[in-house]
Parts: sequence; C-alpha cells; structure tokens
Amino acid sequence: MEADVAKVKETMLGNWESIAPEVRPSKNPDGSLNLAAMASATENALEALRKAKVRKVLTDVSVTVDGDTSTSDTVLLCATGQAKNAAIASADDPRLADFRRALGGVTVDLAQQLARDGEGAEKFVTIEVTGAENDGAARRIGLSIGNSPLVKTAIAAADANWGRIVMAVGKAGEKAERDRLSISVGGIKIAAEGGPVPGYREGPVSEHMNGREIHIAVDLGLGSGHATVWTCDLTHGYIDINGSYRS
Repeated sequence: MEADVAKVKETMLGNWESIAPEVRPSKNPDGSLNLAAMASATENALEALRKAKVRKVLTDVSVTVDGDTSTSDTVLLCATGQAKNAAIASADDPRLADFRRALGGVTVDLAQQLARDGEGAEKFVTIEVTGAENDGAARRIGLSIGNSPLVKTAIAAADANWGRIVMAVGKAGEKAERDRLSISVGGIKIAAEGGPVPGYREGPVSEHMNGREIHIAVDLGLGSGHATVWTCDLTHGYIDINGSYRS
C-alpha cells in the first residue's frame, strides 16, 4: 500500500512475507501461531507514534477463527528509514494522519487474510454490529457471534438459522432487548421486533449463505456503538487439522 506521507516521496507500507507468508495459521506447525511484521520506509519516532495512538490502529481490528490464541502471537511494526523523509517527531505532524490510514489498510488486509485462511475454512464471514450501547459492547457481541460453534456450523451448512445468531447476541453479556433487535443476512432483513419479518422467505437468504462471502448484520437498536468482526465457518476440515497432530 502506498501513502503520500512526506508530500515529496512515496512511502511503501507492507507486510514482510518472509516472516508471515500471507499470515496463514493453518500452515503453521501448531495451527494457531500468528506472526505479522509490517515495515514502513518512513523514519518514525517511537514516542510520536505512541502519542498518535498508532497502537490503537493495530488493536482495533477484530478477527477470529475459533477464539483461541497462541502464547507466541506477535505483531511487529518497524520503521526502516529507507524513504529518507524527515523524521516524524511530533504527534501533531499532519503526515501521521496519512500514515495511520495506510497502516489501518494493511492491518485490515492481514486480518481478513487470517479469517479467509482459517483452519478448514470455506467461507469468509463479515459481521456488522450496530446500535449497541458503545463500541466495546458491539465488538464483544460481534465476537460472540463469530466464535459461536452453532453459528459457524450453520454458516458452513448454508442454514439460515437466525435463532443461533440471537443466542450468540444474548450470551455476550451485553445489553440487548429482544423487541429492538434486528438481523439481516446478505442484506436481507430476516428478523425484527422479536420475530421473523412479515413475508420472510428463506430461499434468497439460503442462496446467499451458499456463497463464499457471507454478510451478517445485527442492529441492537439501543445506542451508537458499532463494530465489524471478520471470521470464517466451522467445517469438518477444522477437526481434521487440529486432530491430526500432537502439541
């Protein structure tokens, strides 16, 4: 990804493929270790990056395959200085906004690669949560949906079982009211105000769920909190991979 950081020279920002060859957990020996290294050609002062909340760009991304983690999961951000730009020494430097945008784009791309290449995954799933009490609540609800084995297996089977999504919302432990909740799959609203929408037909939703790119939208109808979570389905392949080695 390129960003006009110094207004004079182009700066390259990308992942080091020699360390994370496309960030594919299913290709790693233990099936769960994720290593990501990103290099910027800019000369960035560490303290300025901290004050500019660049760390927040890296941690705001929400992605899950199964909810588990490795003790060695690592994300590195390095500045090589090869662009020969003037160092960014202040958090008020206007160039940081462009840098944050580019870094965010790379981070999202790597996160989506993780979900797409989940162990045994056949479908890439985007979960959009809106109307929660706050962004933190929306993220926790999204992860609850994305980590639910019942939701993930329903997606694998192209089963438009919106009751499982309601279950995952409820178990998140965040505020939710049945009669304010609405659920859409593939842009089609299937449930609202405590039940299926009038005239709901499962056929178009099932057609969407038979695809490889699945979109689930949940609106809590409570506030302005929103979050996006990326995940994948749960197939027999996941069991085959994780049951075939000893840790």
